[in-house]
Amino acid sequence: MADRLLSSEPVELIVGPTHAGMRLDVFLAQQFLQYSRAHLRRVITAGGVRVDGKGGKPAFRLSAGQRVTIVLPEIPRQTAQPEDIPLEILYYDDDIAAVNKPAGMVVHPARGHWKGTLVGALQYHFGQRLSRAGGPTRPGVVHRLDRDTSGVILVARSDQAHARLAAQFQARTIEKEYFAIVSGAPDRHSDYIDCPIGVHPQQ
Repeated sequence: MADRLLSSEPVELIVGPTHAGMRLDVFLAQQFLQYSRAHLRRVITAGGVRVDGKGGKPAFRLSAGQRVTIVLPEIPRQTAQPEDIPLEILYYDDDIAAVNKPAGMVVHPARGHWKGTLVGALQYHFGQRLSRAGGPTRPGVVHRLDRDTSGVILVARSDQAHARLAAQFQARTIEKEYFAIVSGAPDRHSDYIDCPIGVHPQQ
């Protein structure tokens, strides 16, 4: 198990005063954002992490000045694959397309969602005629909607269209409207919600 999980090049970190008292797994999760905390706990358990030359446990509390050495796990390099998924195409030409994403569908592949995505459907219906500017897991993707949200997604079929659409989204010149079903009668016509969110630290 350890041989498959660990790579060969160790990385050394020095615990600073601001990280003193922090759990080992939490410390590593903050240093290596590309790995989940659960994945890093597996690395620790597999013997891939040493604190001052000794093996540690995920819950080990660190002290300032300690040396943490980790052998990082390899990240699987997966790419999106075409899937024969029904797709409502509202409009398309050589540069862009507009499709209706149903609720329950993830836009692009990500950890835990490699199949059944909108990207897989786009690749099946449009083949290679999708922008590659977004990387191997996001061909054609310029923006997204949450999994449980349905609605129109604009798709870039060329890198030039991708750049222009991205610039319009960034400049907020593209208008978006959302409709929601609510319980009861809201007591105001508009409001502002400020609740920053991020990746779950344990999943």
